[in-house]
Amino acid sequence: MQGLTDRLGRWLMFRFDPETAHTLAIRGLKSGTLPAFAGNADPRLAVDLAGLGFPNPVGAAAGFDKNAEVPDALLGLGFGFAEVGTVTPRPQPGNPKPRVFRLPADAAVINRLGFNNQGHEAAWFRLDARHGTGIVGVNIGANKDTADKPADYVAGLERFYALASYFTVNISSPNTPGLRDLQARDALGDLLARVGEARIAKIEETGRRVPVFLKIAPDVSEAGLDDIVAEVLDKAIDGIIVSNTTLSRAGLSADPGEAGGLSGRPLFDRATIMLAKTRQRVGPDMALIGVGGVDGPETALGKIEAGADLVQLYTGMIYRGPTIARRICEGLSATLDKEGVGSITQLRDRKLKSWAERPLPAE
Repeated sequence: MQGLTDRLGRWLMFRFDPETAHTLAIRGLKSGTLPAFAGNADPRLAVDLAGLGFPNPVGAAAGFDKNAEVPDALLGLGFGFAEVGTVTPRPQPGNPKPRVFRLPADAAVINRLGFNNQGHEAAWFRLDARHGTGIVGVNIGANKDTADKPADYVAGLERFYALASYFTVNISSPNTPGLRDLQARDALGDLLARVGEARIAKIEETGRRVPVFLKIAPDVSEAGLDDIVAEVLDKAIDGIIVSNTTLSRAGLSADPGEAGGLSGRPLFDRATIMLAKTRQRVGPDMALIGVGGVDGPETALGKIEAGADLVQLYTGMIYRGPTIARRICEGLSATLDKEGVGSITQLRDRKLKSWAERPLPAE
């Protein structure tokens, strides 16, 4: 049944251009007409991380549910957590269309959406109306035309503090001019200090500490990664999400000549090597979430072997269908049986491989 649903879903969605297909998918999840595929109840898949209890390590990445319309429906598909956004303080239309391009031969997507979203208020009202209790993170960003980008991140943290399970500070999209400049050490230090001060004030006000993760690009140099890690550790950020889309076109069967960030299968090696290099720098205890090229149990396991505590996906769902989270969980349970270990964390520590020693793919 799962395989048939996935094949039919892909056949239907690929009859439309990518943005229309995405709109239809959101409508289907909102309507409840799409079947739910709850994740298996294997307690060994649970992960305790940054003060949160994740029922399984497979998350829906930001970008799918930009406006917080269907987080609970995504959880109903078997994801252990969902991340909404990126949300910016004010609504913005994003870049001109067409701006999303499927590359079926490579199971990849190029997008240059540009943080298109309905703004803080629309997302806040939807999250406030939730009845579900699952883990939903809020990915916060800056408006394209803002004069003070760090202020936009602070505004996001303050606005969603009562509703977010965690925050992701997204400074790594390649589609907003100047955004990746915030990964430079001085700019990053200022941003994380201001976000940290805002969080301290909210902790004092509410008595609740909400984790903050930083999402980075896979295209930073090793020296740049050193600087990022140093600031994350210095500013007491809870974890790092590795990674966003790439500007590299390595691994494509043919370059379509479209600007934007590349996601999907060709990103797997680059993002996984960067993940491993990050784990090497932060040590065993910091939360790391692996993103980029996850499209089944094998690639999810690859992220765990490189040091991830959790994984996220979006493009994999486009090509593999709505049951992908359940199938990954089933595969991870089978791996736990085979390895004779009792948890994902034990599996990570036992299977940790030498991804960090590999060079990044050539451009």
